[in-house]
Amino acid sequence: MISEGSTLPDHEFTFITPEGKVTRSSRDLFGGKRIVLFAVPGAFTPTCSNAHLPGYVVKADEFAACGVDGLCCLSVNDAFVMRAWQREQNAEAITMLADGDGCFVTKLGLGKETGAFGGLRAQRFALIADDGVVTRLRVEAPGQFEVSDAESLLALL
Repeated sequence: MISEGSTLPDHEFTFITPEGKVTRSSRDLFGGKRIVLFAVPGAFTPTCSNAHLPGYVVKADEFAACGVDGLCCLSVNDAFVMRAWQREQNAEAITMLADGDGCFVTKLGLGKETGAFGGLRAQRFALIADDGVVTRLRVEAPGQFEVSDAESLLALL
């Protein structure tokens, strides 16, 4: 599992934009920047939609004031779902990272198998990365939402 001091792995993310599908590398997204990356088990799910993502949307300006260059939300969903969820949540300030096949969370060692409920998903976690190096990492215990919320990450800055 990735840990504090680890470098985020190389990966290509796909985004849906008005111009169509666009890919960006993890190096481009995280290199030379201070980023907060938080992961949710699934877009449009109750805790993710009612608390996790909205907390970061509401606190986006506070993160920027603390020197954070960007907020990224990761989920094992496709880019179309992530874009729809972004719109539905009024989360334009958040970069939505679609990990459609779970490859990125697997590289991080933070995937979880949910069987017929949804297959491979991300564990709920949040991290702070400076120039692609993890400086803080908080992974939730199964079924919990206590250490990866926006307030908890702001307290680490």
